[in-house]
Formats: sequence, structure tokens, C-alpha cells
Amino acid sequence: MADYDELRPDVRESQEDSLEAVKSASAPDPRSVVRDLDGDEEGDGVPGGELVDAELTVRLVPQGEDEFVCQSCFLVRHRSQIARVDGDAAFCADCEA
Repeated sequence: MADYDELRPDVRESQEDSLEAVKSASAPDPRSVVRDLDGDEEGDGVPGGELVDAELTVRLVPQGEDEFVCQSCFLVRHRSQIARVDGDAAFCADCEA
């Protein structure tokens, strides 16, 4: 009868090999890591850390006649999503659920 919980021999060998590789790998000296990070003042070594001298332009769209700002989540919602009005404050259905 076959033991289906037992690992296949090829899987067991690959797990043992990878465990040996982890054990034999040399970990970096913590002080060298700190020195490397301290030496990187401009963020050149950080992926995506490039500084761009570009101006960000954002087009603002005024609130529409059929929109409101929920006073709980501060998201702009369509008036059909008003669940409760308390004085001048309107609350959306998601926040009131």
C-alpha cells in the first residue's frame, strides 16, 4: 500500500539541497549593511528612487451639482448614495452600513 503523505524522493532531495544551501550561505555583516545604507545619501541605490525635476500638474474638477462629499470618509459621491443627512453634513451609504 502506498503512503501518499510521504514526500517523493526527488522532492526530498531538492528540499535537503536547498536547506544545505541556506545553511552554507554567508550572511552579511550587519555593520557593513549600515555603512552601505549610510553611504547612500542621494537614494541612488534605491529602486525607483530617482529624483525627477518635473513639475506635477493636476487638473482640478469642481464638485458637480449631483455630487456631495461624505463627512465620514471624505469621498466625493453621487447624490444617490446619500444615506443620512445631519444638518449640513451628508453621509454615504457605505459609511452608514
